[in-house]
Amino acid sequence: MTKTGLVWFRNDLRIHDQISLVKAAKENSFVMAVYCFDPRHFEKDCFGFIKTEKYRAQFLIETISTLQQELDELNIPLFVHIDLPEKIVAEYVKIHNITSVYLQKEWTSEEVKVSNTVKQRIADTVNWIETYDQFLFHPEDIPMTIDKIPQVFTVFRKKCEKYASIRKLETISKMPEKNRVTHLTKVPTLQDLGLPSLQQDTRTAFPFKGGEKSGLQRLQDYAWNTQKLSYYKKTRNGLVGTDYSSKFSAWLANGSLSPRMIYHEVKKYESEIIKNQSTYWMIFELIWRDFFKYISLKHGSNIFKLEGILHQTYDWNTDETIIQQWIDGKTAQPFVNANMLELKHTGWMSNRGRQNVASYFAKTLQLDWRIGAAYFESLLIDYDVHSNYGNWLYVSGVGNDPRNRTFNVQLQAKRYDVNNKFQNLWLQTSLF
Repeated sequence: MTKTGLVWFRNDLRIHDQISLVKAAKENSFVMAVYCFDPRHFEKDCFGFIKTEKYRAQFLIETISTLQQELDELNIPLFVHIDLPEKIVAEYVKIHNITSVYLQKEWTSEEVKVSNTVKQRIADTVNWIETYDQFLFHPEDIPMTIDKIPQVFTVFRKKCEKYASIRKLETISKMPEKNRVTHLTKVPTLQDLGLPSLQQDTRTAFPFKGGEKSGLQRLQDYAWNTQKLSYYKKTRNGLVGTDYSSKFSAWLANGSLSPRMIYHEVKKYESEIIKNQSTYWMIFELIWRDFFKYISLKHGSNIFKLEGILHQTYDWNTDETIIQQWIDGKTAQPFVNANMLELKHTGWMSNRGRQNVASYFAKTLQLDWRIGAAYFESLLIDYDVHSNYGNWLYVSGVGNDPRNRTFNVQLQAKRYDVNNKFQNLWLQTSLF
């Protein structure tokens, strides 16, 4: 009996170290794949922001184009639609007599709701195979249960470093030639998604294209070609240029780079080039990324609530004028303004910038932090639900910061933008 498997791609847009693909190829004689540009992701949210603005949308378009080409080389057709997954996946299962659906397991509310709706529309006889595939430390390998995830990152990190191991990379084999079919669907344009065209700002610190090939090339360049990895810890708080940080986050966010791939590449670099604080710090940051995923896994929808995971009540306000001034880079703080203008014009902001503008929004202006988080969700190329909301909770006093700090923006500017190079780059009005 011929078994046909369907891989439903979501935020796992790669062919390397891709567990759903590997399982589908092993367990079926014919494999096909589908990706849906969900129209709901390009509509306005409850705060009035487009959920996925043009910057991340363009990066996603480039990613799906690359993925379609790469899968074609493996004799796996990727069908692309602008439509609801619950409609499209159900149709493919029915029309093509799919026996198994493979996908990355998600747990945040919107994603779970879509998954459940799809499940309800397909026959019970279809195998539904979900796999955790976005962690560095797999949930089965960490030395604690999800309900015992520590409140403090350092405790989590030390336990995982001591007791957990990183899994080896998964490799997919090419499917037989008879699996090849012509896919008649095309990857959409920004216009197809109802978004304005994009012209890249020459000042951007993130001029990179989306897609697995671009992500792997960036890994090759950052580690081996330039050996910037050797200096990562010293430069990671930079603000100007492409190489002060790895910029891996955008490819990690939509799954076109596997965190395990980065980890094993760093380990190889340590054995062949140098092992130092900087190489360790790259892995350290991957563990931070894991931590926020585990926090959302533990606390569920509380990560989206005003009181956060601490159930802490503050007197937040929602003054639209003040919020708009923050968005437009017209606050009383030039350093905040420069970072907000960078985000507005490029879809990118440094880690240092994000911490400062978020702290200023929530702690200084005392604005409803969820509005700031939603704006980041809309604009950021590297938006990741777990990291975004985890970090906003953290800086807003309702998350995992045991010290509940407020950033002194002026001191931060003096420390990290010593000669005002960054602020001058973005605050010169003649450039707009």
